[in-house]
Amino acid sequence: MSVKLKLCSGAETVKKFQRKGWSISRQKGSHVMLIKKGYLYTLSVPQHKELGIGLVRKLLRQAQISIEEFNEI
Repeated sequence: MSVKLKLCSGAETVKKFQRKGWSISRQKGSHVMLIKKGYLYTLSVPQHKELGIGLVRKLLRQAQISIEEFNEI
């Protein structure tokens, strides 16, 4: 049985990634760019009221964070 992903806003998502060691690199318009040393990807998080499930799954896959971990943060 798969774990349900909790929906959240862009600001909440940025805060959760910051708790996992990601830091804000820059912001252009409504998109916040997050970086972490040793990772290939720069995460681009739009500052919407609610992010889509597919986008959050993609960000988690790039950040190598499980859904369970993300929901607990």
